[in-house]
Amino acid sequence: MTQSFDQAMRAFEPALPLGVAYSGGADSSALLVACARKWPGQVVAIHVNHGLQAAAADFEAHCRSVCSRLGIPLHVEAVHAHAVPGQSPEDAARIARYKAFDALAQMECAEVAIKSIAIAQHADDQVETVLLALGRGAGLAGLSGMPAQWQRGNVHFFRPLLQVAGDALQQWLVANNEPWVSDPTNADHRYTRNHIRSALLPALQRVFPQFLDTFARSARHAAEAESLLVEMADEDWRTVEREATSRPDIRSLQALSPARQSNVLRRWLKLEHGVIPQASQLLELRKQVQACTTRGHRIHLKVGNGFVTRRGATLEWRQAESLN
Repeated sequence: MTQSFDQAMRAFEPALPLGVAYSGGADSSALLVACARKWPGQVVAIHVNHGLQAAAADFEAHCRSVCSRLGIPLHVEAVHAHAVPGQSPEDAARIARYKAFDALAQMECAEVAIKSIAIAQHADDQVETVLLALGRGAGLAGLSGMPAQWQRGNVHFFRPLLQVAGDALQQWLVANNEPWVSDPTNADHRYTRNHIRSALLPALQRVFPQFLDTFARSARHAAEAESLLVEMADEDWRTVEREATSRPDIRSLQALSPARQSNVLRRWLKLEHGVIPQASQLLELRKQVQACTTRGHRIHLKVGNGFVTRRGATLEWRQAESLN
């Protein structure tokens, strides 16, 4: 069930001191102000300047003004967030943003050693994320949406507002006479997420009035199922790994069902090599593994920026340049 903003804040109990990702928009403004009121002197605002639009300097100036008025320490991090070929602007900004968070979490930010970082994504954002995942044919990991919390190194990350409707945050700011800035790119329909927000969510609201609750519930179901797949992949990896080589044994793979083969191969490529295979690549790799019944059978398949090849009785992944 969706929560009120006040309910979500009462339930939020991170380790302190806390960093709050602060863009100056309504969502992060509400979270920052509420956190600073709940834990005075224990909150630091973190503003990431992506440098992607002319208004970036105005956003930063607004954040500095608000934090100065409220007495909240502010750390500003400028990042390079320009997309590379094949990458969306949103993905480039997200990756740069989290790199900045990771870097800040390893240092003392405004003389405060941060133990937790809070991000203000809310229930509407979660629905948009699930719809985007559906649109690209994602598996359970994508359909799980955004996790409410996770850990990187010694720092815990939280999304405490995933059960709060976006409108509730603006209403809270108005009631508390707190300002925010609006990102002009939010109206730009070249960004798929904006198109979903302006056209698809209102239609869902008309047809399925409880869609924020039901989509969130489906995302939680998907997350539970994905967790089971991860556990099974770890168990199967212990069976198929060839003598602590970080390479899967071909015969051991062949003994698994097709679904478990895909699951453990995906785990191997992601965790051992940081590669996410396409569904078509995974299917072809599975076919080649099943056909590998003779000593001279060759396997050579493009996956990510490298190739899966056969190495004796095992599979090996190597970057393309290392094969020359």
